[in-house]
Amino acid sequence: MTLSKRAQQFQDALHRRGLDLTVVELPDSTRTAADAASALGCGTAQIVKSLVFRKEPTGEPVMVLASGPNRVNEKTIAARVGGRIGKADAEFVKQTTGYAIGGVPPVCHREPLTVLVDEDLLAFEETWAAAGTPHAVFKISGRITEILDHHTVVSVK
Repeated sequence: MTLSKRAQQFQDALHRRGLDLTVVELPDSTRTAADAASALGCGTAQIVKSLVFRKEPTGEPVMVLASGPNRVNEKTIAARVGGRIGKADAEFVKQTTGYAIGGVPPVCHREPLTVLVDEDLLAFEETWAAAGTPHAVFKISGRITEILDHHTVVSVK
């Protein structure tokens, strides 16, 4: 199967990191957790949402990897990172991760990020995450924490 240029770039980045994971592109959008779960035939809780925040006033990027149905409590996250956070705009997300909102994967970012992982994701031996575009995803067999470098597991609620 031929991937779009952007999805292939992410696939190549996974391989450079030594991760034997396969990107697939779907005909329907996977921009939201519900869209992705529907397209993949899995539970919404198995979808990894990659949410980028901006620590204030430093501007440090903070990524929260949340289980699909979970809403992130920004006060909880702010307490974990030791300062206020705000939602990152599209330009900041693209600049720091290298990907547009709706296609931000949990790994292979342009800049180092503080990464917080929703403890609810650890309940699954298979999760799915964005792979560089709103139509591309990849399956993570095993716990998501196995493919991440520096991260902290937290309650995001």
